[in-house]
Amino acid sequence: MILIRATIFGKEVGYLYKERKLVIHIHELIEREGLTLSKLALEADIDKSRLSRLANGQREYLYIEYLIKIAETLDIDDLNEIVSIERVNEEDEKS
Repeated sequence: MILIRATIFGKEVGYLYKERKLVIHIHELIEREGLTLSKLALEADIDKSRLSRLANGQREYLYIEYLIKIAETLDIDDLNEIVSIERVNEEDEKS
């Protein structure tokens, strides 16, 4: 099961999904743009280690401020290009 935590109006809420997972697309985006994670971190003014943890799915929380900075830096209008919620197939759940 996947627990997605969010802060809405200063209050933390958790959502439990059995068949969904949060997917971060930062590696695909930097490859598409010909950037490195270090360059994106510098241009977006985000700490490189924090950006790396976000890109590798190691963050417990997803900060909208980071997503906005990434979107502005890469000229992205749709946050679905950065993060999406996707279905988990049975094989993914077993691993």
